[in-house]
Amino acid sequence: MHLSSGMRKAATTVLTAAGLLLSGTSNLQAARSASVASGKNGVVVAGEKRAAAIGTQVLEKGGNAADATTAALLALSVTKIGAFTIGGEASVILYDAHQQKAHALWAQGAAPLDPQAISWYLKNGMPASDIRTAAVPAVVDLCVTLLKQYGTISFEEAVKPTLAILDSGGPTWYIDTSDGTKINTGRNWQADLARTLRKLVEAEKKTKGSREVRLQAVADRFYRGDIADELEAWYISQGGFLRKRDLAAHRTYIEDPVSVDYRGYQVLKCGPYTQGPFLLEGLRLLEGFDLKKMGLLSPDYIHTVTEVMKLGMADRDEYYADPRFVEVPMKELLSEEYTKIRRPLIDPQKASLELRPGDPNQMKSVKKGLRSFPTQGGTTTLTVVDRWGNMVAATPSGLGSTAGPAGNTGIIHGSRLISLNTWPGHPNCIAPGKRPRITLSPALVLKSGKPFVAISVAGGDLQDQAGLQLVLDSIEFGMHAATAVSTPRFATAHHISSFGPEGPKLGSLQVNRDVPEGTVKELEHRGHKVEFSSGEIGGAAMISCDLAAPPECEGSGSAAQNAGK
Repeated sequence: MHLSSGMRKAATTVLTAAGLLLSGTSNLQAARSASVASGKNGVVVAGEKRAAAIGTQVLEKGGNAADATTAALLALSVTKIGAFTIGGEASVILYDAHQQKAHALWAQGAAPLDPQAISWYLKNGMPASDIRTAAVPAVVDLCVTLLKQYGTISFEEAVKPTLAILDSGGPTWYIDTSDGTKINTGRNWQADLARTLRKLVEAEKKTKGSREVRLQAVADRFYRGDIADELEAWYISQGGFLRKRDLAAHRTYIEDPVSVDYRGYQVLKCGPYTQGPFLLEGLRLLEGFDLKKMGLLSPDYIHTVTEVMKLGMADRDEYYADPRFVEVPMKELLSEEYTKIRRPLIDPQKASLELRPGDPNQMKSVKKGLRSFPTQGGTTTLTVVDRWGNMVAATPSGLGSTAGPAGNTGIIHGSRLISLNTWPGHPNCIAPGKRPRITLSPALVLKSGKPFVAISVAGGDLQDQAGLQLVLDSIEFGMHAATAVSTPRFATAHHISSFGPEGPKLGSLQVNRDVPEGTVKELEHRGHKVEFSSGEIGGAAMISCDLAAPPECEGSGSAAQNAGK
């Protein structure tokens, strides 16, 4: 994303953006109260307005989308402390306009390397949210990687606005305890975290060498220096299993996204270390249906998309995991042959009431001898586009932990290891150094090789269900982002939970209250167990691009900001 002045002048992408993260209101009500921003120099849509403003300021000063993403991520780790923390993780897809290529960044921490720790989990299960379910903090290395590989600014510049928030006292953070009470952690964590971040700035400033070498010094001090020493001491004091060697081993992986072509568009997702490819499986199945003829939110449309999501999520639960540890049959799952044998499982008049993963290795529509699964957070959103046509979709999270700030570092860990399981033989079973299969799942859509849509959704297992509908809103029904995010959505819990001891709710269907009553009755007649949601289903942030219009950016949502006119 390092662009020469000539490359910068050559970019002519035109965009409209919308972000929505308003709980407790319907989609349509939320859309009416959303902010609107327009301009020619880029858009930032985030889960919180200060973070969106900080990302926008970076764009206004000449930074690119990677710079703005980094600054906004650091801000979100403070301003959305209940949903995202610097001790958490994120999935990112980034389109580099100079390379004309998309990259997926896998910023997820791993389980402890100590085999004795893994034996403890296998014997005792995954604790709900204490320090033993904390993965290695992934956010600092993600920020360094974004700046090193794609950005133009220093870590000091990126973190400066966040330090200003912390110095002012920052938001108060509460720990939710098991009995429902809240413990005020006070103001100390803000000052402690500010001190830790200034140590990272100090490492960058004191290091000699190139910009990349100085940025690497930031990650080295956090993961392999005195900050890692402090974290290890805290882990030991709290009975946690992470150690300094776990921190030292951490890296942000950069990979090619998984993609499919759908109706002439290329849809990109992160790999099977997330739930993302399930959305692509859904699109392959939906190619065989005339969704436009069915009509948006008609009984046929909701029924068909829901049944497709059930099949895709069954495969997610059966096969997706850390691909460094298991062979995920991704090519087979997205193949034409497999799609053709799975599609006939969808009965147009009857809702499925069973889990039906397929067998892509044997090319069977339903796998025989299914496992008997025992029934044993938070996330926010960020999408960015700059004036040069670079686009980023990021889904950051810090799945809530009750462990509190780590000693004097101010670093608050998540509890993402809860997304691993202890089922012997399962691809997502915990192992030393293994990363959990996570729900964090941003998406990009390209048209003629150019960025067309960026999507980030909060909502755990709902993320790619909502994301699939947003892709369909855009491609099938020609909606821009503001309309798509405000369109009623639906979801099913007909899957294994990604967050611990909760089995599938077979046949379940949650719909927004704006779905017509007649449609709901027909869905119930087909066997769906319908429940209503007064709030939005999946909190979405979305940027859409009008590639044929004059260069102009427009953003709307609870935290959408433009980078000048």
